[in-house]
Amino acid sequence: MSSPALDRTARWETQRGFDELGRPLRDLTFTVVDLETTGGSAAGGSMITEIGAVKVRGGEVIGEFQTLVNPHAEIPPFIAVLTGITNSMVADSPSIDSALPAFLEFAAGSVLVAHNAPFDVGFLQHFARLQDRPWPRFEVLDTAKIARRVVTRDETPNCKLSSLARLFGSATTPNHRALADARATVDVLHGLLERLGSLGVHTLEELQTFSAKVSSAQRRKRHLAESLPRSPGVYLFRDDSARVLYIGTSRDLRTRVRTYFTASETRSRMGEMVALATSVTGIECATPLEAEVRELRLIAEHKPRYNRRSRFPEKAHFLKLTREPWPRLSLVRKVLDDQADYVGPFSSRRVAEKCLEALHDVFPVRQCSGRLPAAPSRSACALAEMKRCLAPCDGSVDSPTYAVLVDQLRETLVRRPDPVVSRITERMEALAADERFEEAAAHRDRLAAFVRSAARTQRLSALTRCPEVVAGRREDDGRWAVHVVRHGRLAAAGVIPASANAHQFVDELRSSAETVVGGPGPVPAASAEETERILRWLEKPGVRLIDVQGEWSCPLAGAGRHMALHDAVAHSRLSLVPFDEQRLPSPVHQPAR
Repeated sequence: MSSPALDRTARWETQRGFDELGRPLRDLTFTVVDLETTGGSAAGGSMITEIGAVKVRGGEVIGEFQTLVNPHAEIPPFIAVLTGITNSMVADSPSIDSALPAFLEFAAGSVLVAHNAPFDVGFLQHFARLQDRPWPRFEVLDTAKIARRVVTRDETPNCKLSSLARLFGSATTPNHRALADARATVDVLHGLLERLGSLGVHTLEELQTFSAKVSSAQRRKRHLAESLPRSPGVYLFRDDSARVLYIGTSRDLRTRVRTYFTASETRSRMGEMVALATSVTGIECATPLEAEVRELRLIAEHKPRYNRRSRFPEKAHFLKLTREPWPRLSLVRKVLDDQADYVGPFSSRRVAEKCLEALHDVFPVRQCSGRLPAAPSRSACALAEMKRCLAPCDGSVDSPTYAVLVDQLRETLVRRPDPVVSRITERMEALAADERFEEAAAHRDRLAAFVRSAARTQRLSALTRCPEVVAGRREDDGRWAVHVVRHGRLAAAGVIPASANAHQFVDELRSSAETVVGGPGPVPAASAEETERILRWLEKPGVRLIDVQGEWSCPLAGAGRHMALHDAVAHSRLSLVPFDEQRLPSPVHQPAR
């Protein structure tokens, strides 16, 4: 009697799909097809005049198909000269209404192959639609496309069928007749497959995703993906010292990781990374959102050299309105439990400084560093002389008057940005009217930095203030995904089994969720990126709030309502520069009401 382990192995081998095993090219049946037509566009009224096809398997011809087709239209003279097919030759031939079904029956169950396949297959699909005939789910290979990836300019000046037929020593010379060209294409196909075999391409799946930019060394490492599950999760590439090189996420771990070894992965740094990798670790996750969050946390923990984003969330900047006798605005790297008001986090110090400049343009609070005593006795600075500071340092303003200004500033940061928006907009319009466009653009950038940062802070704070939010959504596979979010941090994720009691499942998920303690600032318990990923999921259509502890709301007159204009300006500016120079701003979504 076989052991249970062996039984499980055998059962697994029989249950694995073709896309997991890979279908060896030597075992597949190919139908190589070629058409002659009256013109270059089926949609433009061109008709098929001849269909030729050759069926091959394991390098052997197992059948041929050839028929002239009556186009029921005049064949243009230059087409007749090119192909040798005349009106009299097709007069008694079958129409496409009967020729197409005969061809589809001949090709059934095979992989279609053509040279410049979009042309030939496009014509066939067009007439299938006209006949209300369902198109079989053929997989298609294009010998021209494959040739461009494996044949060099030194070997042949182009990838025309005639040139490739000469290169591979075809027994048939292409002559613009369907069957002859199909026979020549068979020889080209076999020549290409022989070359691909030496490059480690042995299955249809590998051929479909083949790129010459993926080295043979990369392909030899595709076994690293074999042990990974076909489920959502995070994958970690490691080197021979177990150092993490790269972290990614996918809804299907095995399929995604396999693309690094067989697909057209053209990023040079990824090729370099794969060359160093000796293992891939997969971490299964209950939902795609959990995978995204785990990815962010692991990137921040390991800081892999080949990940470019999310590696240093601790380097964020915040803008702080201090709590002291004479408050001021300050750029800081950490949020403290000091009752101060914070805006951020900012992606860079440069953006934070633009926001700070926008606020200083409108609110003349002091800009000097350090604490001032309740009764300061310093001399005034240049900013006071320029009327850009109320100068509490020399007693020019009393404490109640300064406090009113600070309250207005706090209101602008936390709830209503209108004073900054209206004041800077007026300055922009005045500068533009005087044709001082560069100065107006500088104010525009400052205003955009402020509006985006204020909107982001209000949006993040709305969720992080809530001790717990439990929400569910029916995902694409029909199952209900449930997430428990505490102070903006993902505390638990799960999928309700089909036979489970939904209420009991949610209760158990909540009881087993991570304990999260709130704190000060917009993102006290998680990175801003994690909370924003959660917010995007919560705002998806179909999400149902199961329970909310606290109040999840944003101010009605908050900064989010100004975002549409600034997004439109940003996108219009991007349209004026080359795509490879574009730097898209991080999207700011409208707050949940």
